[in-house]
Amino acid sequence: MPQDHVTRAQLVLFLYRTISAQEETSQGTVSLDDLLRLPDKVAFRLSPDSTTLALLQPWENRMNLYIQKVGETQSTRITSSKDENIQSLYWITDKVLVYSVDNGGTENTHIHVVHVDGTGDRDLTPYTNVKADLLDVLPAQKEDDFELLITMNKRDPKAMDVYRVKLGTGDTFLHVQNPGNVDYWQTDNWGRVRAAIAVDGEETSLLYREDEDKAFEKIASFAANDTFIPVMFTYNPGATAIDQLYAVSNVGRDKEALVTYDLKTRKETEVIYVNDEADISNFIYSFKKRSVLAVSYETDNVHVKYLDKEFEEMSNQLDAKLQNTHWGIIGSPDKDVLLLHTGGDKSYGSYYLYDRKMDKLDKIADSNPNLDEKKLADMKPISFKSRDGLTIHGYLTLPKGAAATKLPVVVNPHGGPRARDSWGYSSEVQLLASQGYAVLQLNYRGSTGYGKAFVHAGDKQWGQAMQNDITDGVNWLIERGTADPERVAIYGASYGGYATLAGMTFTPDLYAAGVDYVGPSSLLTFLNSLPPYWEIGRSQMYQQVGDPVKDKKMLQAYSPVLHADQIKAPLMIAQGVNDPRVKRTESDQMVTALRKLDVDVPYMLKMFEGHGYSKLENERDFYQALIHFLNKNVKNKKKAA
Repeated sequence: MPQDHVTRAQLVLFLYRTISAQEETSQGTVSLDDLLRLPDKVAFRLSPDSTTLALLQPWENRMNLYIQKVGETQSTRITSSKDENIQSLYWITDKVLVYSVDNGGTENTHIHVVHVDGTGDRDLTPYTNVKADLLDVLPAQKEDDFELLITMNKRDPKAMDVYRVKLGTGDTFLHVQNPGNVDYWQTDNWGRVRAAIAVDGEETSLLYREDEDKAFEKIASFAANDTFIPVMFTYNPGATAIDQLYAVSNVGRDKEALVTYDLKTRKETEVIYVNDEADISNFIYSFKKRSVLAVSYETDNVHVKYLDKEFEEMSNQLDAKLQNTHWGIIGSPDKDVLLLHTGGDKSYGSYYLYDRKMDKLDKIADSNPNLDEKKLADMKPISFKSRDGLTIHGYLTLPKGAAATKLPVVVNPHGGPRARDSWGYSSEVQLLASQGYAVLQLNYRGSTGYGKAFVHAGDKQWGQAMQNDITDGVNWLIERGTADPERVAIYGASYGGYATLAGMTFTPDLYAAGVDYVGPSSLLTFLNSLPPYWEIGRSQMYQQVGDPVKDKKMLQAYSPVLHADQIKAPLMIAQGVNDPRVKRTESDQMVTALRKLDVDVPYMLKMFEGHGYSKLENERDFYQALIHFLNKNVKNKKKAA
């Protein structure tokens, strides 16, 4: 595996949301342009020789790739994308990078290569309706001899095969063919594809081979409610066969732990770390020490369990130097020069370089220096008991300087639903708070991070117990006196959009207004229109949502579009034409159903956008309309005589 990254999970897709300042902030705290403008500099990556930084900056209202020498402040643009934002970026050598870019919101990502001087920019995956993702890099002696391992559904839209792509020529070869049920590939530390996770109905299986000239063998199977994800092979230089791997597993326990697994005995050999409160969220591995240095987990915030004394001491020193415990290392922890990113709930964050030998810390950049953190709102962790006694965690952000009584509220359920809200900076939350709204974010049952029982408590509970958790959160806020019961809105995207429609439909007296952003309106039509590369996980989707045949009546009962006549309050809907996850028809049919009832529903539909808007001009339109709609129907709502 590439050794300047701990796991491929660090190839983060950066999303940026913006708005035009056409409405004044109710608290007079911060302008919307400053709050939601494109960040100045983000996604820094340090070259292998530690002399050059790659980063993303705005150009022509799109995030583009720039190069900046260490020790300098000026950067040089090396890409010229005017249509799409450049997303993840990765150093291959000191002179060559690769980056990914979406295609009109379709999620058919393309992998490009470019030299640090801006020459040689080429699409390595120039295929139509094909999704490409970087799996690994095969090292070589010469620059042009490097090869990338890229997963693509080029041969079969439903299956991600592994391809070998020559960096110098772009020549592409099928390397490992997907048997039709693999949805996760794992390479060893030399880039050999050695393990995979296959889906067999609701169950999953671990596939393994000793070397690439041998066939994969199924060596373990896991029940529908169990998680087992191989994350890297143990490091054993010179070995011809590697018999153990690190995995994230909750097999035999409730919480996901970091474990070692013996591929010959087919047994878990060691629990490196497990937390009683939460699943692990990441780990830091040292190839130099051949050991795990630290493991992180998330409750109200991200916490770290240190497993290496020297690394813990360095981390404590950096806490003091940064005056911030919310930071992380980008890249390998073994380098003499470390790239750091700090964050918080009121900042996009800042980047630093730390020279370990000289014990010297230098700031590189603030991502958005125009933001005055003193004017932004605090995000506070909260918890309450649901109606059936389950503890629900979340976050509450109150308008800066406002008394915490009788406030207009926006409850903002997250998407996924197998995801979670976390403590940290959200331009969207700060936007709503700047307009005078309290913002309630809830990790309802079915959210990840709180263990196996909690996540599966959401199975087949769309619109039911999951929705009850959101309703209970609103009532908890009303009972505390924080929320004005006549001025509560619900707004969410993806599953959060479904929760918005369900809230407006099944608890119509609770909300003064709702905003559905790319949310499913019918559980039946949603399940019948999944992207082709989700087909492998269809049985797992049925486990989570419901089976269209066996559970048809339940799915009909909790499909908001079939109960549109129950909606009483104003509703706004936004959708991307090219959304591959929640098709445009989901929003179209909801709008049609309401208009047949003579209900005027504002509907924003954007071309060349997918599962959420990414283009600056469309984001501005959306957030401007969102604020206008909420202010009219919620904050400034006229009370009935």
